[in-house]
Amino acid sequence: MTELVDWLQENLSALVETASRRLAQSESLRATVIEATEAFYDGLLRTMRQDSPLPLNLILLDWVEARSAPTDDDDLAGLLPVLGTLKQVTWDTLCAAAPPDRLIPWLTDLERVFTGAAAYLVKLETEALLQDTRAELSRALLNVERLNKSKSDFIAVAAHELKTPLTLIEGYTDMLRAEVPEENAQRLAVLLEGISAGTTRLREIIQDMIDVSMIEMRLLNLHYQPVWLGHLLEILEFELAKLLRNRTLSLHIDRASVPQEPTYADPERLLQVFYKVGSNAVKYTPDGGHIRIHGRSLPGFTEIIIQDTGIGIDPEDLQRIFEKFSSIGDVALHSSGKYKFRGGGPGLGLAIAKGIIEAHGGTIWAESPGHDEQKLPGSTFHIMVPMRNSPPEVIQARGEENAATEW
Repeated sequence: MTELVDWLQENLSALVETASRRLAQSESLRATVIEATEAFYDGLLRTMRQDSPLPLNLILLDWVEARSAPTDDDDLAGLLPVLGTLKQVTWDTLCAAAPPDRLIPWLTDLERVFTGAAAYLVKLETEALLQDTRAELSRALLNVERLNKSKSDFIAVAAHELKTPLTLIEGYTDMLRAEVPEENAQRLAVLLEGISAGTTRLREIIQDMIDVSMIEMRLLNLHYQPVWLGHLLEILEFELAKLLRNRTLSLHIDRASVPQEPTYADPERLLQVFYKVGSNAVKYTPDGGHIRIHGRSLPGFTEIIIQDTGIGIDPEDLQRIFEKFSSIGDVALHSSGKYKFRGGGPGLGLAIAKGIIEAHGGTIWAESPGHDEQKLPGSTFHIMVPMRNSPPEVIQARGEENAATEW
């Protein structure tokens, strides 16, 4: 290899000139490219003299750490193509001017050196790419955290700003109710009751909009604790009692079908799921209809099934009803009362129920033979509630601990 090194040294100026012209088309960058090319060939010659890849590898390491290549050609922006250009220039020069009897051995030696350099460069660039990707991912995660905090802060402020005037209206309404003279009590009581009902409805709509925003941004916090599903269904029955009486609807809960053992969930949020689905059944079941709730134990889940004898759902709407602001049928036909038959509403209830149950690790779907206001085929909603003996974070910690022990 000594003869090859000597020959390359004698032709070094030509190699640097040819390589720099191929790598840099701009005269303004020629000096910088020539300097980098000279450093490369110096490392190449020292590597061949010492029969060690270290000198050339150090040059390549400098290139990678500087995140720059000796070229102004966009097509050669990566370092591996630059190394390929330098190899081609050296190869062409050898083929044009080297002694014919030494050409094959010299090309073989040169190929070995460049192959080793290419393998090392690929390793360096891969590690640099991973490092850059990790850094970019860290920055992205930091930005996401900041954005989520900004969204969370905005929702908190919006909730406060929207609920504060409602609280004032409710408070002053109660004060007026206490101050009404007895002779005007009956008439004003009706007016004040209307104000109270309106503010209550508005508060529910605002809370629903906040909930659906929290779900969409994955900011919904769940507070896990032991929950008995049978107890939640008893509370649901109590909360629906007034609606059922007003609509002359009957409700039957098959308590024996609901598991007696507790699960870990957020009781307030899980009750919200049952209430949204139950009140939806009230809305779309004509007066005198029937609603039935029962459970079924499945591996890892309890399925809560809510059936009604209402107007049913068209097959093409079975997925759409869980989208926010969705509504079934002609909006113009909706009555003004939220829980009257086909009553109006913002179309957020089932979207919130879906978001909450999925945040728990469960799922929800609906079945119906179709929509018919005469035959009343009814609808069936299935709510899959995960059954856990510990909060999710405890279960996850146990799994990590077991995995570490096995390792």
